[in-house]
Amino acid sequence: MAYRAASVLAAGASKYGALWGRGHETFKNRRILSVSGVGEHATAYLQGLVTADLNSEPSAPREEVMDSVHALNAKSNDMESGAVAPEDEPEEEEVPVKFTKKLRSATFLDHRGRIITDALLWKRNLEGAESTTTEYLIDVPDDTGDLLFAHLKQHKLRRSKIKLADKTDEITSHVVYGTLNAEGAPPGYLAGMDPRHPSLGMRILSVGQDILNTTEGESERAKRQMHFETLLNNFFPSAPGTYSVLRKLAGIAEGTEIATRTALECNQDFLNAISFSKGCYLGQELTARSQFTGVVRKRIVPVMIVDTEMEVPKPWVMASMIQELGTDEGMDKIFGLTGEDGEKKKLALKGYIPPPLPKISAPGAGSIVSMMMGSVASPDQNPQDASEELNKLRVQGEKLQNEIADLAQPGASIIDKKDSRTIGKILSTPAPGTTVLLAQMRLDRLGLLGSEHNWSRTNKILIGNSDKEYRFLPFLPLWWPDIDPSTGKEKKVVVDE
Repeated sequence: MAYRAASVLAAGASKYGALWGRGHETFKNRRILSVSGVGEHATAYLQGLVTADLNSEPSAPREEVMDSVHALNAKSNDMESGAVAPEDEPEEEEVPVKFTKKLRSATFLDHRGRIITDALLWKRNLEGAESTTTEYLIDVPDDTGDLLFAHLKQHKLRRSKIKLADKTDEITSHVVYGTLNAEGAPPGYLAGMDPRHPSLGMRILSVGQDILNTTEGESERAKRQMHFETLLNNFFPSAPGTYSVLRKLAGIAEGTEIATRTALECNQDFLNAISFSKGCYLGQELTARSQFTGVVRKRIVPVMIVDTEMEVPKPWVMASMIQELGTDEGMDKIFGLTGEDGEKKKLALKGYIPPPLPKISAPGAGSIVSMMMGSVASPDQNPQDASEELNKLRVQGEKLQNEIADLAQPGASIIDKKDSRTIGKILSTPAPGTTVLLAQMRLDRLGLLGSEHNWSRTNKILIGNSDKEYRFLPFLPLWWPDIDPSTGKEKKVVVDE
């Protein structure tokens, strides 16, 4: 039965990983910019400014494999029971996820090929008296909204056939967590699963005028927020601040965190934001050159900062062994593949290739952080000992969180104590209640590029100008593909003919 249980565990969260708990929030730090024009004028204008191909339907996000925590537990259960996957084992039914072609992710670049901002683009048709107007509603982080609006105006030139407007005060942006169903939006709303990854939630825009006529409030935004909360409260409780935590645990940087950097360094190629087959657009040369001829040496990854005295969780111990010893010797060291039970264990592990760094979903990362910070007890912890141990961890965790919050400011360097070299730059403050932050890291120092360096669980780092030593535990989001260690880009799958 152990194999069966492992199969259910893998399939139960759908092909896009585990979902965050149910909830909703209204964004207060997003801007809504509008580009509209009769017929295809708006599309033609934006097609030359964004990395996505507006003339083709957006593709669905990359399907995922089981995260490292569940994979490790499942394989351990299989080995304990000696269970081997039967060839005729029926697959569990996947939870279907539907994405709308009216919502896509995109990136705006400057003439150098550097990012101005990321954005979500909504497309809708407005029926007029004489003809149909196409409107793109650009949902963009507030900290890059002014810069993008100025950029759009600059490239409008004398195009009288399109109109630009800031509709932030007229349209509100929302998100719902804990569901994969974005169909059947009520009148006055646009809804779609986040096109970068559905674990980020269902994105919603409140656009209908009838909402304003039936809801009380001092302003249009207040009316829309009240109407949305009334619709959702019975099913999805209010969860303000969730998105800030969720996206950092999911490894997704936004707004000024990625501004002035290149698209591939910011993983926009992994997030459905770039088309490498469309025609010319502003900033295309650097992006295309990076994809087809260059090596990507840095990428944004989520990183957990811990004290050097803290116990390193098993997924990172396993990754460190694999990097230091190689796959075969590392697997033998971890699982004990020699001796009397070696062949049985090899059968249970057949087809399993551990990643060079832990691959962890946002909820999975949240669970690990909660246990390390003393918020919840470990599943294998004795209940009688849990209270005292949790209190101790909680005190240590709060102290560590305060330290990292002070040190880990955007722009601070991550320095390897071993050779005093800068191996990364911090891009975001830690997710609230955690020590997880987003950093642009050198891939070679993560063991993902070349063979000169490995990531080690015994690493020691300095942050900024501080002389206190910490340890960094990087992990890969489930939406990352396998990385080619010679290029830092997605590994190409060779299909035998």
